[in-house]
Amino acid sequence: MMNFTIPDKTHDESRQGEALILEPADGKASGRKLYIESYGCAMNFSDSEIVASILSDNGFETTGDYNNADVIFINTCSIRENAEQRVRNRLREFTIAKVKNPGLVVGVLGCMAERLKSKFLEEEKLVDVVVGPDAYRDLPNLIGKVDDGQKAVNVLLSREETYADINPVRLNSNGINAFVSIMRGCDNMCSFCVVPFTRGRERSREPQSIVKECTELFNQGYREVTLLGQNVDSYKWKSEVENQKSEDGNVVNFANLLEMVALINPELRVRFSTSHPKDITDEVLYMIAKYDNICNYIHLPVQSGNSRVLELMNRTYDREWYVNRIDAIRRIIPECAISTDVITGFCTETDEEHRDTLSMMDYVQYDFAYMFMYSERPGTLAAKRYADDIPDAVKSARLKEVVAKQQQHSFARLQAQLGKVQRVLIEGFSKKSDKDYCGRSDQNSMVVFPVNENYKPGQYVNVLVEKTTTATLIGRVV
Repeated sequence: MMNFTIPDKTHDESRQGEALILEPADGKASGRKLYIESYGCAMNFSDSEIVASILSDNGFETTGDYNNADVIFINTCSIRENAEQRVRNRLREFTIAKVKNPGLVVGVLGCMAERLKSKFLEEEKLVDVVVGPDAYRDLPNLIGKVDDGQKAVNVLLSREETYADINPVRLNSNGINAFVSIMRGCDNMCSFCVVPFTRGRERSREPQSIVKECTELFNQGYREVTLLGQNVDSYKWKSEVENQKSEDGNVVNFANLLEMVALINPELRVRFSTSHPKDITDEVLYMIAKYDNICNYIHLPVQSGNSRVLELMNRTYDREWYVNRIDAIRRIIPECAISTDVITGFCTETDEEHRDTLSMMDYVQYDFAYMFMYSERPGTLAAKRYADDIPDAVKSARLKEVVAKQQQHSFARLQAQLGKVQRVLIEGFSKKSDKDYCGRSDQNSMVVFPVNENYKPGQYVNVLVEKTTTATLIGRVV
């Protein structure tokens, strides 16, 4: 797997695990310490904040050192084979900690837990608890079973669970950016994807609970929220409450929800991910154009530029439809940045069909891209129906072509910002120097500029772009 230019945390399946830290709920400390690592997409990191909240309410405090933990959880990703292998390798590293502390509870959460279920307990003798993404409320009970000497599994999927009533604990937060889950699950049966099987069917959160969470975040000083869903465009809530109705009646769709969040305060910047090409509507695009605080950035995965391959992938759109959506974005939001996902070497893909993907990249000129070689996932429709018949050497060669082209496009898109003023939300110091601040532009580009004593993280500044690297804009406050 390879990827280039990572615009945000939402789709970066290559991320290594991160330890997440919180304090116990007031007056409820039990003396037990929790260590959590998350892998994969932003939804997993958001879920870890839910897990932390549930266990904090049950007296746990967290530690950044697994050697000090009484409970270790890994929140896992099943999207690609090497993501699962990283998790298995990481579990083996906890063996010494288990030897030192025989009472240590080790658990696997999330998509990989749901996919492998009890098989995990057989293959990974270290693991005591296996919990799917819809069963986190059961964690205190499951830990209790392990304390009594049992192994514990709960991977039941739900058609109702959204965790809407749980106030997530913001882990490792900068106090400025936050993820807000608006829906769970996925009804799109893309033939290469395990998500519908590991996260279940789509269900949307009640909109007022989303607005309430975003309002509380703003009041706490946060200035950017990213609305999360496997497919945000299919968000839909049927309400009987008068103040939750849209102009079209009592159904709140994603465009309506965007507006509700944008209206919280013009200083609250709103992002979202991910959009599906079959569902993104002109109504959503006009809503982005209407409000300055809804960011001009859309992640629109193409996967392939060839209609036959898209049909095999069961993406439910063709090349012409995707181009139509790109043209609509360019027409309605001329300054919009667009990122994408690309899979090379899908089953039976020919050289000519690969070139269709390259020509699509030339047509769109993506700002960012996540690029992968196809890897067969057990249980998916593709694994059942099609032979994984493209040699790895061919997949790799095609991927290199895609990466090289995206490098050219990303740099050209950044170069086009030279001499322009970007509104930047300051997130903190640059990774390379405490003499520079960094933050993201409306189009999701990273911007670096000298520290100014008149401004601090959490504030917006206007930055004149004076030069670029291959992935960053560099300028000064004006």
